[in-house]
Amino acid sequence: MSTFIENQKWRYATKKFDATKKISETDLKTLKEAIQLSTSSYGLQPYKVFIIENPELREKLKPASWGQSQIVDASHLLVFANYLDVTEKHIDEYMANMAQTRGLSIDDLKPYSDFMKSKLISLPAETKQIWTAKQTYLALGNLLNAAAELKIDVTPMEGFEPEKYNEILNLNTLGLNASLVATIGYRHEEDMTQHYAKVRKTTEELFITL
Repeated sequence: MSTFIENQKWRYATKKFDATKKISETDLKTLKEAIQLSTSSYGLQPYKVFIIENPELREKLKPASWGQSQIVDASHLLVFANYLDVTEKHIDEYMANMAQTRGLSIDDLKPYSDFMKSKLISLPAETKQIWTAKQTYLALGNLLNAAAELKIDVTPMEGFEPEKYNEILNLNTLGLNASLVATIGYRHEEDMTQHYAKVRKTTEELFITL
């Protein structure tokens, strides 16, 4: 923790990226692993993460992102896409993965599988979509923290049109929805936002101890 708080103070939502600087494959691998290791409810990870490198595709996505330059200037564009539905198949695949990883039999996991299905499958469609979208924010948190440790800038973005992202990336056909976007790369020296003092509530205002 010796540098964690210092790195959190360093990070900010970058407004202007240096388009000439690219994240190394080694650092990108680390960021992907940080996302992969993120917590999620039941460990189900009900989402996919698209890493958009293609310049032409990013140009198509820029108008659907309120014209924000980060979309095309950042080293990489990440699109977190949540499942539109949670099915028995998703849970069965998760149980198969758990059985293989932990050396268990599927029968050993049936009580947990039945419990998950009883809690998730019957939920209304809208409730499922809200729940799966929330899980992507947990993954974003790990990305933000890992990137700060590597001195890589991240801009989380809700300022985009999900419907247009879904259309451009064909997400609906995959049973997915674009829930949030993050651009990653390196701040431009001309981005004055990096010099702004970080504005946060005081700990006295923020925390309540009961």
